[in-house]
This record gives sequence, C-alpha cells and structure tokens, in this order.
Amino acid sequence: MGWFLYTCHLPFRCFLQDKPMFQTVELPLWALVLILGFAAVTFASHFLFPSVRWFFRRRMERAVAKLNTRLQRPIEPFRIMRRQDQVTRLIYDPQVMEAVREYARNEGVPPNVAFEKARSYAREIVPGFSTATYFGFAIKLAQKISQGLYKVRIGGADSPALAQIDSRAAVVFVMNHRSNMDYVLITWLASSHSALSYAVGEWARVWPLKALIRAMGAYFIRRRYSNSLYRAILARYVQMSIQQGTTQAIFPEGGLSLTGLVGPAKRGLLHYIVRGYNMADNADVVFVPVALNYDRILEDHILIQAGMKGIRRFPVRVRVVIGNGLRILWQKMWRHFTPFGYAAVCYGAPVSLKEFLTQQPDASTETLAETLMERIRAAVPVLPVPFVAAGLVRCGGSASPDALAEACNALQQDLIDRRAWMHLEGVQNGTLLADGLRALEERGQITRTADDIRIAPGQQEVLGFYAASVLQRCDTAQGIAPADTILLAEPDK
Repeated sequence: MGWFLYTCHLPFRCFLQDKPMFQTVELPLWALVLILGFAAVTFASHFLFPSVRWFFRRRMERAVAKLNTRLQRPIEPFRIMRRQDQVTRLIYDPQVMEAVREYARNEGVPPNVAFEKARSYAREIVPGFSTATYFGFAIKLAQKISQGLYKVRIGGADSPALAQIDSRAAVVFVMNHRSNMDYVLITWLASSHSALSYAVGEWARVWPLKALIRAMGAYFIRRRYSNSLYRAILARYVQMSIQQGTTQAIFPEGGLSLTGLVGPAKRGLLHYIVRGYNMADNADVVFVPVALNYDRILEDHILIQAGMKGIRRFPVRVRVVIGNGLRILWQKMWRHFTPFGYAAVCYGAPVSLKEFLTQQPDASTETLAETLMERIRAAVPVLPVPFVAAGLVRCGGSASPDALAEACNALQQDLIDRRAWMHLEGVQNGTLLADGLRALEERGQITRTADDIRIAPGQQEVLGFYAASVLQRCDTAQGIAPADTILLAEPDK
C-alpha cells in the first residue's frame, strides 16, 4: 500500500481570490494515474480513434469498390453503413415511432420506456455486415465444407434468367429448407451474385455463432415471444433493406422440412415485402425460387423423429456435433472419408413483384406465396439416392432387382416428361441403380439378396423422407403415391 500514500507536486494555476497565481497542489499517485488515464481516453476517442476509423473505412470502401466489379449485383451502401447508424436510422423511422407511441398507449407504459424497448429490438435485429468476414473468410470456409462433404452440382433450366434481372431490382432468393447445410451451400454458390442477407431464427443466438452470423449480414428474427412493436420494427428493417437493394435470402417454410416435402409458406416476411412495395417506384423486387436437395441430410434422423412426435424442437447435443466433426476430420486425414453423395442447387423461374401485381392487382400475399412454393417444388433437383429410394417406395418397399429397375425406368421417364432437373450420372450406362442401392445398403437402410431388395426393418420413415423430394412431383394418375402418403408400413417378411 506504500504506493497509495505517495504524493506528487504539480504546478496548478489558481483563479481563486486572494490566492497566488501558481501554487503547489498535492495529489495521491492513484489520482494522478486516474486523471492521466481519463485524459488518454479522451484524446484517443476525440483524435486518435476517428482517424483510425477513417483510415480503415477508406480501405474497406476501396475493397468493396474493387469487389463490386466482379459481382453481378454490387454491394449497396446500406450494407456497409455502420451498425449504430443503421440502428438509429431504423428507430427514428416515422413508422417505427408511430408503433412506439401505439405500444406505449396499449401497454400503459411511459413513451421513453417504449422507445428504449424499441431500441433494444432494433439492436437485436440489425446485423453488422463485414465485407472481410463475408468474402474473406465465410465464403472460403463454406466452399471447403460443401466440397469436403458433398459433390456439389448447380443447374436448372431457368439459371440463365438470373443474368437478365434488372440491376436496379432488389433480389430475394426464396428457398426450401432441407438442412442446416443450406446456409453454407447457398452462401458459397451465390457468392458470385452478391452478398446475401439471411433471416435466421433464434437457434443461432449463441456465442460465438451469434457474432459470426451478424458479421455475415444475417439478421435474427423471433418466431416466439414477439409482440406488435417487435413485428413493426422487423417489418421496417426488411422493407428498408429491400428499398436499398439489399439481396435477401429467406426460407418461407419457417423451418427445416420434417417430412422431406416442400411445405407451405409462412407469409410473414413476404407480407412485409409486399406491404412495403410501392409500384410507383422504378425499382422492382424479383423473387428467385431456389430448390436444394441432398443425397444425405446430416440431420435426417433428428428431423424424422421430430416429425413423428409432432414437435419442432431439435435437441442437438454439442458433444455429438463436435464428436462427428472430429471423426470426419480424422477420416479425411487418413483418406478414409467417403463423401455423402451429391448436393445440388437448382434455380426456378423468377417472379417479378411488379408484373405479378400488375397482372393480378387483387391477388393476396397468400397467392404470391403459393406461386413461389410451386416453382420451388418444380425446381427440386432429382439426385441418385432419393431417386432410387422413390423407386423402391413405388414398388411397395420390396421388389426383385428386375422389377425395381423397371420401376425406376418408368419413374425416370415420368420425371423427364414433367421437365424435372435430374442429376443422375450413370443413367446411360446402367450404374445409377447400383450406386444408389450401394449407398442405401451402406447406411443400413435396405437389405439385399440375389432375388429381393427391400427396406430394412425400422427404416421405412427414412426411405420415405428421402423419396419425398422425388415423389412430390408425381401423382396417383401416374401410378405413384401422392407425396403426403409415402410413408410405408413395414414390408411383409
């Protein structure tokens, strides 16, 4: 404690009456250190930090300008605005201020309390997009993960239509939700178009994932425990982003598919976009349907069990996830890892909101949502494992090799007639069926003998889950069960 008792002598100018102009003032050493510390912080905040921020911001703006030369849709200034500036701009928006006043009246709270709650909601929603994080780290990581786990394919008859979209239009990618890999896959594949802004659920609000997702430009939305004030702020943020031309990516199903089907849309975000659109503006909003499919979905058993229980809670254990990740890395290190098959992305026919509202002025958001979901269903790519699973389901869960081959040929022709996008390598040389059956057998989902191929006991729901992505394109008129009745009873032994 001896240092605490030390004093120092400082010349100090004094303006008190009847006092000398200069006199010595004694201060404890800790007080001197505290004063100098405050002085240093003040100097840094007023002189040093602004200069440093200006330096790095100039570098970022030059990097963004250079990056925009190779992107089909340049990054808008709204995306690189400081996060605090976006929050301030959002909470002082006239519509948000009206929502604050209405919330204060309805809840019987002071306006300043309602305003602070609005500020907290805005800070919760608004992301902090980082160009370096998105294009320097996230894209490369997404590419390595995607190509490390799958053989990735992209296609679709409507892919060239993306290049013809007006550069002034705001683009919204509307996607089906098959797996959490969707975020990784589409982030990488869309990196040549623009930086995507995702709507992410509450599940991702955990450290350190939360900071990374914010830096990638995603914004969090509450699917539970929301109120009118929160929904008003979320709506204005989405509308302001669209008006500024920010490229959005949304999963209208509101969650992962529990059955393998492309389900109905929840119209929340679509409703916000349509409600905030002004046809008098020259800019358009173009919805791009995007369909994803996989030969193997990492969370398949978790999703199937949740669907059977009728709940949307996925109790993911961190130790299991880390353990599986380490196991894959170990297998890759020793070159024993077998990829999970194909992952594919297919673009459907775009929908112009201006044209849609012009042609159907009385159409509701529900009509638009149904149109988009139909185009997503029509664009779902057909991959080897789901295709063979669909053929086996079509046979009732058990068939001879010849009967299964005949069923798959008929199914293939039916899909061709429906203009389905198929990535079926080996169709011409007859190896498709063998490859699909081998993958299903390695997973223990089928049993094979020389005269019989059948679904393994207890695997009916799994085969139906994968077959759904193919069978949803077909109907009973073609001899195929409708998509909502594809789960089979256990085959006779």
